[in-house]
Amino acid sequence: MNVEITVFTPTYNRAYIINRLYESLQRQEIHNFEWLVVDDGSVDETEELFRTWMNNESKFPIRYYKKKNGGKCRAINFALDLAKGKLFFVVDSDDYLTDDALKKIIAWEKSLPKDEKYCGVAGNLGMSSNFTPNTLFETDYYDGTLLDRYRNIDGERALAFFTEIHKKYRYPEYSGEKFMTEAVIYNRMANDGYKMRFYNDIVWIYEYRSDGLTKAGNSLFLNNPRGYGLWLKEKALFMNFSLIKRIKMYYTFSCDLIGKYSTKVIAECIGAPVVMIRALISIHTLGALIRRKR
Repeated sequence: MNVEITVFTPTYNRAYIINRLYESLQRQEIHNFEWLVVDDGSVDETEELFRTWMNNESKFPIRYYKKKNGGKCRAINFALDLAKGKLFFVVDSDDYLTDDALKKIIAWEKSLPKDEKYCGVAGNLGMSSNFTPNTLFETDYYDGTLLDRYRNIDGERALAFFTEIHKKYRYPEYSGEKFMTEAVIYNRMANDGYKMRFYNDIVWIYEYRSDGLTKAGNSLFLNNPRGYGLWLKEKALFMNFSLIKRIKMYYTFSCDLIGKYSTKVIAECIGAPVVMIRALISIHTLGALIRRKR
């Protein structure tokens, strides 16, 4: 079977809900895709669940791998070497797809101009099949880069990349860290001139859960300072931040990490001189002292 799309799902202890995604894949209007799953060290019934599904007759192949817990970006790096599809579509284990999602993504990819530099296509995310909090474009789609997410495109989007292009953009892996925002790779693709075509159509249904990465919020960044700093300093470089804007970024980063890491580590992570970080921390400390005296 010709595999047009690798639907890739990294999962960790989601046996209680991943069946919603499995069922939505069973309902897809086309079947020339594979479901590639990397279990990131689950200790629940995830493995047993997949053994059952793989033994059942299915309209599409399911490929399941279990590895030591290392975080989502390591799982993506691992999966890129295994993917067989022309497109690589990461779908979270607690969400699910509309019945026509993969059919639309394939059609969108085939309609892309062949003489322009695209890294993929993107659909919309919704809280239901007919409601999204994201702003809709005035036309059916918008052509731009993934850096436009900081300017012209709000909310999360369902990103399907050309597999061979994504393979050139792997996530850096830092010892002792398990999280890095996927924006690191998105920004690098954009900075290299790759465009993406974004559509209004909702193809992915989500809800924020108490055990999800989004709910974990700032703690993920604070516990993974090198990945956090890499994202910020590259974003500043690619978007040509002014000196004042960079200093504000250094200040916020320092305030976030003060007391948890040394001045030297903070400076190394954000790529700023130690003397500047020390000065910014002193300003923050002095300001906190003045506020307490008031």
